[in-house]
Amino acid sequence: MLFHNAFLKAVKLICLPAALLLFSFNGFAQQGRSVADFDKDWHFHLGDVSNGEKESLNDAAWRTLNLPHDWSIEGKFSKDNPATPEGGALPGGIGWYRKTFTVPAASKSKLVYIDFDGVYQKSDVWVNGHHLGFRPNGYISFRYELTPYLNFGGKNTIAVKVDNSVQPNSRWYSGSGIYRNVWLVTTNKTAVNHWGTYVTTPKVDNQQATIHIETSVHSADKAELKTTIYDAEGKAVKSITTAINAADDKTAVKQDITIADPKLWSVELPYLYKVVSEVLVGNTVADTYTTPIGIRYFNFDADKGFTLNGKPVKILGVCDHHDLGSLGAAINTRALERQLQMLKEIGCNGIRTSHNPPAPELLDLCDKMGFIVMDEAFDCWEWKKATYDYHLFFKEWHKRDLEDQILRDRNHPSVIIWSIGNEIPQQSDTSALRLAPELAGIVHSLDLTRPITTANDRPDTSNKIIKSGAIDLIGYNYHEFSYATFHDRYPGKKFIATETTSGLETRGHYDMPSDSIRIWPSRYDKPFTEGNADNSVSAYDNVRPAWGSTHEATWKVMKKYDFLSGMFIWTGFDYLGEPTPYTWPSRSSYFGIIDLAGFPKDIYYMYQSEWTDKTVLHIFPHWNWTPGKTVDIWAFYNNADEVELYLNGKSVGIKKKTGDDLHVMWRLKFEPGTLKAVSRKDGKVVLTREIHTAGAPAKIELTADRKNIKADGKDLSFITVKILDKDGNVVPNADNLVNFKLNGEAFIAGVDNGDPVSHDSFKVSYRKAFNGLALAIVQAKEKAGAVTFTATSAGLKPAALTLQVK
Repeated sequence: MLFHNAFLKAVKLICLPAALLLFSFNGFAQQGRSVADFDKDWHFHLGDVSNGEKESLNDAAWRTLNLPHDWSIEGKFSKDNPATPEGGALPGGIGWYRKTFTVPAASKSKLVYIDFDGVYQKSDVWVNGHHLGFRPNGYISFRYELTPYLNFGGKNTIAVKVDNSVQPNSRWYSGSGIYRNVWLVTTNKTAVNHWGTYVTTPKVDNQQATIHIETSVHSADKAELKTTIYDAEGKAVKSITTAINAADDKTAVKQDITIADPKLWSVELPYLYKVVSEVLVGNTVADTYTTPIGIRYFNFDADKGFTLNGKPVKILGVCDHHDLGSLGAAINTRALERQLQMLKEIGCNGIRTSHNPPAPELLDLCDKMGFIVMDEAFDCWEWKKATYDYHLFFKEWHKRDLEDQILRDRNHPSVIIWSIGNEIPQQSDTSALRLAPELAGIVHSLDLTRPITTANDRPDTSNKIIKSGAIDLIGYNYHEFSYATFHDRYPGKKFIATETTSGLETRGHYDMPSDSIRIWPSRYDKPFTEGNADNSVSAYDNVRPAWGSTHEATWKVMKKYDFLSGMFIWTGFDYLGEPTPYTWPSRSSYFGIIDLAGFPKDIYYMYQSEWTDKTVLHIFPHWNWTPGKTVDIWAFYNNADEVELYLNGKSVGIKKKTGDDLHVMWRLKFEPGTLKAVSRKDGKVVLTREIHTAGAPAKIELTADRKNIKADGKDLSFITVKILDKDGNVVPNADNLVNFKLNGEAFIAGVDNGDPVSHDSFKVSYRKAFNGLALAIVQAKEKAGAVTFTATSAGLKPAALTLQVK
């Protein structure tokens, strides 16, 4: 096929986020177009309502709230909730949202739309009693036109029914409700269509880039399209003007602009230009549509792996689900940014949107911060994984949903790979020979610039998806033991590790001996009867499930071979649901490099020592044990030749990594005091780290990631709560109950501690410490002022800090 053969050559393109997605939370107006934040002042009722769509319904007693909203995260954990512990053990149900609003009488000559970034799930939407539509997919973005049904200058009522009552419909925590942002868009009758621009670069190098722009416009008048490219400083680089044929709004206006000395988008320097599309009717600007863009070219090679702008780059990625820990599924840009910042710190440069279209804000941030994205569409096709999952809607909705995803996301420079499925059960069935080419054809009908993959947990040569020839990259889930012989099975084919590792850890818990690998569970299809009584897992990177491998084992293979273009580790962060290897009372995962609260596990520093040039020396575990107990001390380090360990001032030996070692280890008998590690290069000290035996809990320490936050109703400050002894050491087994109090123009949006077994609500003003740490998330209101946050606990010295909401 032509679309498949396109990937025999290097891909060269320019990409840009859809224009309506990057703007302030208060909305914005450009000449001829307005995009208003439609998140405020909705009325919400949990439970079904008779005639909930009727204008005459009295909803005055309903709860008033702002979107995005996830009602499940507010519920109680229970093994009896239909979602099951696999789905996070939180309630689903049916919810209704209603909002009353006015549209100016002056807008009667315009077109008005409502854009939903995502509603989980099975949403019905009405305006003024008129049914606008139904969307079953909880992750897709969609739009409805309101114009024919509005009372311009008068009262209007929008009603949304969300049905997440039939469960289980997911293999992880889905959340429930209008959990992404909503926008009210107003345009003239001559304007750029929804997701109406598509930009590629058929030719690009360091000297010049030819930018090809296709713009879809609905036109009621004789008009022109003026397209201007601006650099990151706001300087106009070049523009072109083309006449529009008013007779056909389905035919895109095609334009080409060549610019000299382009600044290329990369993971190190994610430079963004912007394209401004102006639709002109006479001398009047009827519409303005702005699209950030990133110019880059890339290639996947069967032997040399991945190159970006002609330079070899190993994709060092993670998979992540969409929940934001204690915030649930309700999207928050700052919470996403914090996650990406933490991943950047360890050299991570890739994100897989497992296993669904992401929030638009995630792709916007990946564009700005320099991440390579595998944008994934489906977790199943026609065959189910959960009883009530998307397989029920696939036949009717897959084409529309996939088209909408590609149209929305195809202009993001961060999006490098399309994935049309994860561990599809039909890998082994001949139906895949029909479905895979169909899905690939849908993608390539809208975008020819990126390769397509599927994440295959059965990547042998009997795989029918691979046999179909529809995919450009052969995606392997796990099977790291067979990476080296990939080309024996698939000569001349291109490789991507779509999902790897599944290492298991509980932050701060250690089982010895550390060099004994535990396979938990030993089989995926049998109940797990081993493990620890408290449902903990050792954080030494020595526990893996039967299908996975440890972090170190996978990376040792991945780093050896150039043709292994990259990897996406399962997972960057712990997530709600899928509490492998345990089930209830566990309710969240153990897979993350970082725990659910955002606290790094020890393995975080292995990646930092391997993936970055930062100088790293990390020793663990803590130094609070029973006297005489044998304890294994690990060190991750780099930029040094050796590490020497001292116990209470006495050297217990120098260790050096040899062969493919990723850490060094000492085995000691515990005695209270101080462990000191010293790394050296060429005999000179590089770094020193100390761990002290902690005494009894004595005080609380508070640290805010940001002390100044915006008064926009959405910005966040993440406050780390540490339980310290009298000398300032974190008490590694502290579980003190800490109470929080807040005064000022903010509120506590969530609390957590990273414990996958805790059943305390995330929406209260207290939290027990877990292995010495807890978290409080403070969310700004909309007025400026000082915010005082106080933490108290019985028998401990309290702590307070001040934030500024500006």
